[in-house]
Amino acid sequence: MAELWSELSSPASLFAFSLAAIFIVLYLGLLGRWKRGCSRLPPGPRGVPLLGYLPFLDPELHSGFADLAKTYGPILALKLGNKLGVVISSAALAREVLRENDVTFANRDVPAAARVIAYGGSDIAWSPYGPEWRMLRKVCVREMLGNASLEAVYYLRRREMRATVSHIRSAAAAGVNVGEQMFLNIMNVITGMMWGGTVKGEARTSIGSEFRQVVGEITELLGKPNLSDFFPVLAKLDLQGVQRQMNGLFRRFDGIFNSIIEQRLKMDGEEDKKSRDFLQFMMKLKNEEDQKTPFTIVHLKSLLMDMVVGGTDTTSNTIEWAIAHMMEKPEVMKKAQEELDRVVGRENIVEESHISKLHYLDAVAKEVLRLHPALPLLVPHCPSQSCVVGGYTVPEGARVFVNVWAIHRDPSIWPNPLEFDPERFTQPSAKWDYSGNDFHYFPFGSGRRICAGIAMAERMLMYALATLVHSFDWSLPPGEKLDLSEKFGIVVKKATPLVAIPTPRLSNPELYL
Repeated sequence: MAELWSELSSPASLFAFSLAAIFIVLYLGLLGRWKRGCSRLPPGPRGVPLLGYLPFLDPELHSGFADLAKTYGPILALKLGNKLGVVISSAALAREVLRENDVTFANRDVPAAARVIAYGGSDIAWSPYGPEWRMLRKVCVREMLGNASLEAVYYLRRREMRATVSHIRSAAAAGVNVGEQMFLNIMNVITGMMWGGTVKGEARTSIGSEFRQVVGEITELLGKPNLSDFFPVLAKLDLQGVQRQMNGLFRRFDGIFNSIIEQRLKMDGEEDKKSRDFLQFMMKLKNEEDQKTPFTIVHLKSLLMDMVVGGTDTTSNTIEWAIAHMMEKPEVMKKAQEELDRVVGRENIVEESHISKLHYLDAVAKEVLRLHPALPLLVPHCPSQSCVVGGYTVPEGARVFVNVWAIHRDPSIWPNPLEFDPERFTQPSAKWDYSGNDFHYFPFGSGRRICAGIAMAERMLMYALATLVHSFDWSLPPGEKLDLSEKFGIVVKKATPLVAIPTPRLSNPELYL
């Protein structure tokens, strides 16, 4: 008995017992609060004490949640540690959350990893709904990503696309990693828009290469379940090291941003119109003192972070999925190329002015985003007060996942939902767009927190896809098989990167320069 007491009274054992006691108190307290205030919680699977359903979560959250919905219905609840997760899997209930109760669900439950990388949640994606968020969205949507601003930098998109086409042609024999090439293309466009007049030459190339590696690690960490989010009391311990890893990535990004801003400050007074970029606009905005909601250096850097992280993986992955599905169905590729030959011609190159006439290719892009919405669970919402959805109480502070991936594959909405069929978007009755007004199809979200970058994403997706399909035929290397399986993260990617052999289809070699 003395030996047993000695072991139990050791510092390590006392710490373990204390931690267990804290867990039990928190668990019982939360359980009692939920039972008192939430008598009509949505149904859901039973978990285990303290951890709830965490041990049983499917790593592929989007498909795992869809499977649970088949058992528990279109709204279900999961106890995830000290958090309550609520999953919405029907168009009707998505409308209740994102339209009828939009203001209530306009906040975010910011994960620990996002709080690190997004300057404490000071960006558009994670900041709480209110004056600061409205100011950021206005700056981003009206000033940076409005139609006039995007038109003004078309030369950037065109220049980078021609460079990408030239590189693809030169590397054709060895095969091309489609997602990687499109990531670099989009990264160069975005950094050119952000600070193209500030960073030039080899420094710009070096920054683009570093960002590619860092963005991939960031999106992976943002999609990784983290105990710090489910047990906030443990956040300081960072048991999985997620915050530590994200802090390292943040320091690399922040160092680059500080260097670029410093260079811009040295350029003050220069009136070279060719050097104007969005960083110049934001620096000017930061110095204005008559704003009701001040635009700070933290806001500036958080918007740069949003553009670099949010605008690259999402669009490049969609282009990769599109080429893969068109390779799977050669008849779709052929039909898209025939349309491009009619609209653009075989003796010309694609320009953005052609895009509005490419109706079939637009249907291809929409079908890809139906099957593979970039953020399958959107960015989770968090009600600012308890709210009734579908007859059930969703408590204040719950983490609400809208499973747009499952809704886009609902057989009651989409015939043969797993089949890649662009024709469904060419029918006279097919009026789906990216506005988020139709809850059968909303790949960019809906309501106040709808994606701020839709206009840019649509332009870049269509321009890149049209150029790749018009300029090349695509085939797999000998002996390879096409893999269309997914890998879950905050951004859904192909489990196996698409490496394909491009064959030039335009007769004039000068069109590839």
